[in-house]
Amino acid sequence: VDLPAPSNISVWWNFGSLLGLCLVTQIATGLFLAMHYTSDIATAFTSVAHICRDVNYGWLIRSIHANGASFFFICIYLHIGRGLYYGSYLYKETWTIGVVLLLLVMMTAFVGYVLPWGQM
Repeated sequence: VDLPAPSNISVWWNFGSLLGLCLVTQIATGLFLAMHYTSDIATAFTSVAHICRDVNYGWLIRSIHANGASFFFICIYLHIGRGLYYGSYLYKETWTIGVVLLLLVMMTAFVGYVLPWGQM
């Protein structure tokens, strides 16, 4: 089928939208988890147990948040792969902003995942 569309619009085009959906899901579930999580050394583990056992669908929210983070990074890597395949690195400003966003996401993931594990 010959459509009047650019050649880089393909199945890979969807991963940018999936990134937005993942980000909204991560923010929403993260806020719900933060309402019940305590970062105190003595009570951090029990607050996670409280989320899983006593909060309505807390186990589901925690699972969505944990697995959503993995899916988020899978979508990021596929989105970067699409950019590499179609030569988007030639657009210096756009590519630089993307690299900065990738580094910010990785730093945020470090703060949100690695640092709480020191207290749990």
